[in-house]
Amino acid sequence: MLKQLLSGDLPRSRVLSGALLLIFLGLALAPFLTSGARPLNTAATICVYIVLVASYDLLLGYTGIVSFAHTMFFGIGAYGIGLALASGEPSWRAAAGGLLLALALTVVLALIVGLFALRVRAIFYAMITLAVASSFAVLASQLSDLTGGEDGKTFSVPELLSPGFRLIDTEIFGRAIDGKLITYYIVFGGCLVLFLFLLRLVNSPFGRVLQAIRENEFRAEALGYRTMVYRIWANCLAALVAALAGALMALWLRYVGPKTMLGFEVMTDILLIVVIGGMGTMYGAVIGATLFIIAQNYLKALMAEGSSALAGVPFLAEALHPDRWMLWLGVLFVLSIYFFPFGIVGKLRMIRARARGA
Repeated sequence: MLKQLLSGDLPRSRVLSGALLLIFLGLALAPFLTSGARPLNTAATICVYIVLVASYDLLLGYTGIVSFAHTMFFGIGAYGIGLALASGEPSWRAAAGGLLLALALTVVLALIVGLFALRVRAIFYAMITLAVASSFAVLASQLSDLTGGEDGKTFSVPELLSPGFRLIDTEIFGRAIDGKLITYYIVFGGCLVLFLFLLRLVNSPFGRVLQAIRENEFRAEALGYRTMVYRIWANCLAALVAALAGALMALWLRYVGPKTMLGFEVMTDILLIVVIGGMGTMYGAVIGATLFIIAQNYLKALMAEGSSALAGVPFLAEALHPDRWMLWLGVLFVLSIYFFPFGIVGKLRMIRARARGA
């Protein structure tokens, strides 16, 4: 049953299996294991970023396509559902309509980018996608009457998802079954389904062809595969999943803005997570996103405590000042690249393979 659910792509490492199980249980039970808004917001962000990074890995790790337009599709999904709910009465029909329009726009743009830009190789294609994504971000900032400009827009959600809604009067394990909890499990369930879809996709014959194109496009084409068609399909499918992830993120935050949804910082985070977790493996997105988002949210607070504890040691206290948390995040990234050149998942699988060989 589990093998079929994971499309035959088992972790192939006991340590990795344990880490994935721990992450799954932590995210599934996060509302009941933690209290306060920050831990729950961190868990929801991890769920969304797992799907976002996995969809990008479909392009980079499995097809060998370097694209900087992924945040554009993420933002389209977020703005689609956000503007639809902000423009009128917050209803499920409005949310569904906005999401469908966003997905349609995503397919059209992904197809156009694929048709015109995928014929260009290597760095030239990456630069084209960067220009398209930057233009879209500027457009979202300039259309202030529609998108709210740099300030973005907040919006209401259907009553079922509002914080004041109570599904039942009694609490379960000390937690009220309110709209916030329902929203979290919609995000968690949606991300789980999308991740399993991507896992099935890369382990299907279609996914095998994508890997063949990554390894040797000329040989794949010589075998009769229309590589351009497969690359365009991969681009469109990855864009659709990214748009759905953006819609879930907007639904959780109840806010859309260019910096949060379309900023190049989001693209940088995606690239860092892919490298940390490991390219060419969906489980790398799970491990990388979890470690990166937790470090991003709690490293600064941890450094503040360390700086206070080492107040008598001037050099160490200054080095651990909370304002330098980005420096230490960079150090952690460099160390992860040095010790895990193939990503954490790749390293764990190599250790397991060597143990079996021995």
